[in-house]
Amino acid sequence: MQTKLPNLPVMNSRLSACFVALAFAMLASCYPYNENAQKKRGTKPPEKTLTAAEQQKVKEQRELAKKEAKANKEEDVKTNPETKSEAGTTPPKNPGTETPKPAAEKRDYSYANKVPGKDGFVFSPYNNKVVDVRDIPSGTLVQDPTYPAADKKYFRVP
Repeated sequence: MQTKLPNLPVMNSRLSACFVALAFAMLASCYPYNENAQKKRGTKPPEKTLTAAEQQKVKEQRELAKKEAKANKEEDVKTNPETKSEAGTTPPKNPGTETPKPAAEKRDYSYANKVPGKDGFVFSPYNNKVVDVRDIPSGTLVQDPTYPAADKKYFRVP
């Protein structure tokens, strides 16, 4: 008895077609699906423009906030740990007035170096990091913000 072998070219073409379909299915499953593509994009609300009077109010508020911040900074510099009396000593009689510091004490603190091309920014003399000193007058004693207050790292603004 003779058995008939299946037609090999037809079987190979069916098998290759299945592999091709399987390959396309695998590639399609790997491609990320964009869920936002079907959603309608919302329109941006129109930007609100300020009138001249509102702009003036905003400008005045900013200037007032700058003045308050400057006054607070000056007050903080005046009340830094250097000027406070130590424990065991008598406090000054007039707490509102401060005793003038000797000129030699002013030289004890190092001066920061200016950052070239950036007004109001200096390099800290202790770690060479950039510190923002805008709106602080020259010669003012400033605490280095990169160190905790306990370390007492102070420098003068150039």
